[in-house]
Amino acid sequence: MPHFVIDCSENIIQLKSPKAVMQKVFDTAESTHLFDQKDIKVRMNPFTHYNNGNTSDDFIHIFANIMEGRTTSQKRDLSEKMVRELKKLFPNVPIISINIRDFEKATYCNKSMV
Repeated sequence: MPHFVIDCSENIIQLKSPKAVMQKVFDTAESTHLFDQKDIKVRMNPFTHYNNGNTSDDFIHIFANIMEGRTTSQKRDLSEKMVRELKKLFPNVPIISINIRDFEKATYCNKSMV
């Protein structure tokens, strides 16, 4: 926990390597001090086929799934910092966004818990 899943247009990985993009997301998440470094997970899904308002504009959207317990202010700060850092990395990409979803502790389970 947390999981940051990056959906993006395929052209994004032509502009910067997937490793560089994922490392930026990882470093930004770590810099907030909301998560233990060993727990941060980042994945990337580049899309060849997509429709953004009847355009093929490049995009980056991050689905951040985090354990419940952070305040709205902390989540807003994480969102803004993530978009700010990606905007620096991709100044010409018109769509850069993130949304944060909370996992419930009561219903979350992983291999080490059973």
